[in-house]
Amino acid sequence: MNPAIRRVGFGLMAMLMALIAQLTYVQIVRAKQLSRDPANFRVSERDYVRARGEILTIDGVVIAKSIPSNDVLKFRRIYPQGTLYAIATGFQSLLYGATGTERVYNDTLLGRKIPVELNHLDSILRRDNTQNVRLTIDSVAQTAARTALGNRRGSVVVLDTQTGGIVAMYSNPTYDPNRLSDHNDKRAKAAYTQLIGDPSNPMLNRTTRELYPPGSTFKVVTSAVAIDAGIVTPDTPFPFKRTLQLPLNGGTIRNFGGSSCGGTLSQGLRDSCNTTFGQLGLDLGERLALGGERFGLNGDGPPLDDSPRPVGSRGALPGTYKASQPEFARDAIGQAQTSVTPLEMALVAEAVATGGRMLVPHLLARVEDPNRVDPNSPMQAPTTWRTVMEPATAAELNTMMQAVVQSGTGTAARIPGMQVAGKTGTAQTRKGAAPHAWFIGFAPAQAPRYAIAVLVEHGGGQGDNATGGKVAAPIARDVLRAIFTKPQ
Repeated sequence: MNPAIRRVGFGLMAMLMALIAQLTYVQIVRAKQLSRDPANFRVSERDYVRARGEILTIDGVVIAKSIPSNDVLKFRRIYPQGTLYAIATGFQSLLYGATGTERVYNDTLLGRKIPVELNHLDSILRRDNTQNVRLTIDSVAQTAARTALGNRRGSVVVLDTQTGGIVAMYSNPTYDPNRLSDHNDKRAKAAYTQLIGDPSNPMLNRTTRELYPPGSTFKVVTSAVAIDAGIVTPDTPFPFKRTLQLPLNGGTIRNFGGSSCGGTLSQGLRDSCNTTFGQLGLDLGERLALGGERFGLNGDGPPLDDSPRPVGSRGALPGTYKASQPEFARDAIGQAQTSVTPLEMALVAEAVATGGRMLVPHLLARVEDPNRVDPNSPMQAPTTWRTVMEPATAAELNTMMQAVVQSGTGTAARIPGMQVAGKTGTAQTRKGAAPHAWFIGFAPAQAPRYAIAVLVEHGGGQGDNATGGKVAAPIARDVLRAIFTKPQ
């Protein structure tokens, strides 16, 4: 054979093999990644061939559904409640893909993921296998969260302490997902450009994706770690002080308003005494950092069925106490290195309520066949994410947190006829900015059912006088009262 022809033949064979390898890589190795890429318009258009399943609240309010479209695409996704459930449902957009539960349960809503049950085998033979997704969110709780928070920036999250389900998850500012699901490219692009350019960041889920200093709500964690470690009990006394001198020339910690406080650990939590808990942070040392990691700090966020996933909260780092003693004292009162999501602090309250367990938080209650709605079908079973304290420690903290609401800084969270347990927080932020206002808690205290976390950024405009007791506690009260007084 002519050497030149042989070289051409080898070259053609090499190119053919390279083409086969590339096609194999694209169609097999990257198939799943490409099918989920929002920029893949062929896949996006395929998703509009038929109506997606509905997304509903636990009490049956439709919060996302498909309607016939009068354009090239057959169906358009709409969100009947507008801004109220935006951070839970997310959106589905031809241009920008999907977020939230629309993304997490996309295959279920489109009928690509069918639960095979022997008594429902006929569902596999149907052409339309779309499924509905029922969330754990309760419409009364969600509406109450929006009303109570008002126009203030922040978030409210409520957890069912028996199941781990998210009963309310509201973040403000928010946005209308209908603007992004618009089939008119110009309008959808204009809406997206406006939303991502808005300095208030309305598409941010402040409940799971933003970190804040927790302030004095973190004293619940510090107390749990110290009681579990056996270095204190609720009755351990601390001296009355106005300021705590920190080691290594680290300055001082002052009590709110320059007041003098002390007494037992229980009194320190009730009165939110900074000098007591700053000293406790120094006494704990490395154990504070290790205990914080038991609560989920310095790791990935909770395994929530949401997209994007929650960010991880941060705290004191193990192995750094010797050089960072002043920071550890401040970490113990929820400042310095400590920054958390509101969901993390709701889980802290939940852990006290459940006897020491953080449950896996989740938005999905169950998947439903719209042609076979069974009201008795099982809900998602609760599972434990972390065990963070001993049951005896949780019981003691429950009593201590009841005192906070009965006669301490959290009296604005009281509900007549019901014992509420809680903890307020007033977290210092950047220099010159007003503090964040916090409240975490649960009710009823004797038989806990719901845990809550409320965060109001910079006190909701009340300036340096804003506190968790004045601003956040009344929001928690109103939301919990709405849940417990709704018609059953």
